This record gives sequence, C-alpha cells and structure tokens, in this order.
Amino acid sequence: MKRAPKAKPRSARFAELKAKIDPKKSYPIEEAIKLAKETSNTKFDASIDVAVRTGIDPKKSDQQIRSVAVLPHGTGKKIKLAVVAPADKQKEAKDAGADIVGGEEIIEEIAKTQKINFDIILTTPDMMKDMAKVAKILGPKGLMPNPKTETVTPNLKKAVEELKKGKITFKTDDTGNIHILIGKVSFDDKKLIENFNSFIDVLNRIKPASLKGIFILGITISSTMGPGIKVQI
Repeated sequence: MKRAPKAKPRSARFAELKAKIDPKKSYPIEEAIKLAKETSNTKFDASIDVAVRTGIDPKKSDQQIRSVAVLPHGTGKKIKLAVVAPADKQKEAKDAGADIVGGEEIIEEIAKTQKINFDIILTTPDMMKDMAKVAKILGPKGLMPNPKTETVTPNLKKAVEELKKGKITFKTDDTGNIHILIGKVSFDDKKLIENFNSFIDVLNRIKPASLKGIFILGITISSTMGPGIKVQI
C-alpha cells in the first residue's frame, strides 16, 4: 500500500508572515484587508480570497446556495466569456464584449472535443434544450448555464456587460463552504472593502428559509498562498 506523499513544509518566510496574525482573534474587515496584503508572499499580483463557512446542511437541496453578486470594482481577473445564442442574438452578444459567440456549432465542438476554452458560458432560454447535450461535460465543472446564476437569460447585452464589469457567481461546496475572489493585492483597501461588503450583503439576503440555526459561522480572508485571517462577522 502506497503512503500518501508528505505535505511540503512551509517556508520560514511563511511562518514569519503568519506570526503577524493572532489565530484567536477575529479582525474588523479593514484590519483584515491590511493584514492580507502585508502577508502576501508572491512575486505576482496575488488575489484576495474570501472563504465563508456556513451553517447549512449541504445534503438538503433547499439549503444549497447558488447565486450572483456584482462587485463594484470587479475582481481584477480577466474572464473569457462564451455565448451560445440564436443567430439573431449573436451580434448583441458580440457588441457587448463576449469573447466567443456562436450557436449550435459551439455545443457540437464541446461535445466532440470535451475541451473548454472559456471561464463562463451564457445562453438564452430557447437554447437550453440544445445545451443539455453537454450538461455532463459542463456540469461537473460548474459551468452549465443556470437561471439562478443568471447565465440563462434573454438579455444577453446586460448579462455580458455585468460579467465583464465584475459580476461573480458563487455557490456552497460539498461541505457548505463558499469561496470567492474579491480582488487583487494591488487594489486600494477601500475597493476591496466595498467588494467584500457587496458580497456579504447579497449573502445575508439569501439565507435559506429552512435554515433555523446560524447562517454565517465564520469568514476567513487571505492572499494567494498567504495565511488565513479571521474576519469579524
């Protein structure tokens, strides 16, 4: 029986950065943002990530969360956006800024190659019956268009423009946690705080009606490869 590979030991630099954070303390978001930046340890412009631990029961379908939030300052990440639409809607999508636009030929290409060269795919309600052909390919990757994430819409212009500006989709994972990107280390503190608050406002509004206990159990913020920082709820 093969032994699991040992985890790569953290560097002395990581330990030094982690020492700046009190693991028993929850910080106001303003302090947490500053610490996340201070403890960033990459040569590239790292992302600022948020992890939310919820009190939902992930086994109950009526408690699973899948929604969208518009971050006023975007995420700093360029997304490649594909649109599958009828011929009379394709110009609208192209003019709005979609990167890949087409009809059934895009579906056929995905089905044939099983390759995905986009970050998000949008479609119109009347194309969903055709999209079913690639549901088993897109679904496991969280890319299947869904009305709950507004990736199935008759208003392609609005959907494309919002996604390009900073609209994000999020959902709970198998353990009831949510992970999102709210920006980059290079962002001003104010912009990161406003993005964070916009996401939390949406999250608080969509608490599942069947959940009787505490909804948000904990929030942690960190830079890419940086230590986690607890945020006051």
